[in-house]
Amino acid sequence: MLKNNLLLAVLLTFILTVSSVPAWGDSTNDNNAQTNSSGSNTQITGGYTATTTNNNDGQTNTTTTTNSTTNSTTGSDIPVGSANAPSYSAMSQDVCSMGISGSVSTLGLGISGGKHVRDLNCERIKLSKVLFDYGMKVAAVSILCQDERVFEAMLMAGTPCPFEGKIGKEAIAQWEKYDVERPDYQAYVSKLETRSQIDAELAAIEQAKIDQAIIEQEEAERQRILAEEKAAEKLRLEQTIVETDLETKEQRIINVHN
Repeated sequence: MLKNNLLLAVLLTFILTVSSVPAWGDSTNDNNAQTNSSGSNTQITGGYTATTTNNNDGQTNTTTTTNSTTNSTTGSDIPVGSANAPSYSAMSQDVCSMGISGSVSTLGLGISGGKHVRDLNCERIKLSKVLFDYGMKVAAVSILCQDERVFEAMLMAGTPCPFEGKIGKEAIAQWEKYDVERPDYQAYVSKLETRSQIDAELAAIEQAKIDQAIIEQEEAERQRILAEEKAAEKLRLEQTIVETDLETKEQRIINVHN
């Protein structure tokens, strides 16, 4: 019985396969169009119909399938992926380094990068602390003096940075002699130029005051001479008047006796 059922199933499958009609496409309903305008690409596909007819034991079954698909893609609407800057950090180690990263995105291109940068000032402070812990106080100060800010601050405080074992006034003399070795040489030269300009301006002001004083003194001397000359002239006039009066009186006396 089981064998008969299997044989019947195989026979029915064969009959259905032979009697099936293949699917066909309806060209009247197939409409494919592609349009490209200003960088935009649009494709529309639709109108596909498939029909299958099965004839089994005098019965006809018809199956119709219609597939309509529309796809539209515009290139200008697709966003460009962002360029993300990589993450850099100094981690948890006792190092003097810091991370720098950046990124830039433009139309169709994204670039990112990063690197570690040494912090020289941090290294200088750590080295100074280690030297101080070892009891090397002058060396600790000397390595800090490599920073021009510290160097200038030490000079302003009257405690100049050491110079090859010399401290105090001897160190100042050496720094003035070999000023090109100063860590603040550029600022030092600029400061000297500024101070020289200020000194020249102050000297010019002082010289102008001296010249003005000399002019005023000469003017006073001239006025004194003029006053003396006027006094002398007045005295001569008075003496002339007196002499004239005496001559007049003598002449009168002579005339009376005559």
